Amino acid sequence: MPSVTLPLPVLGFVISTRAALAAGLALLFSDRIPAEHRKRTALTLITIGAATTIPAAWWVSRGVRRARLAGAIDVDSRLIGATRYPRKGDDIA
Repeated sequence: MPSVTLPLPVLGFVISTRAALAAGLALLFSDRIPAEHRKRTALTLITIGAATTIPAAWWVSRGVRRARLAGAIDVDSRLIGATRYPRKGDDIA
């Protein structure tokens, strides 16, 4: 399973957009609120959740890439071609 690295505000944004979409769908199928108010509120929440899906998906995909790169080996361009002499304990026994 890939790990995702997201700053706390971005994580809160992603969670709140998913919650708005889910709440809109739940309101659309419920019967406790009068139909006129329920449909208007549900469609507003669904629209907000759907419209914010693109930036949320973009931030999550950047977080997956960032987590993948965090495990990569760092390369210092100043050391390319440098000779590394063995240290104490590096010798093969």
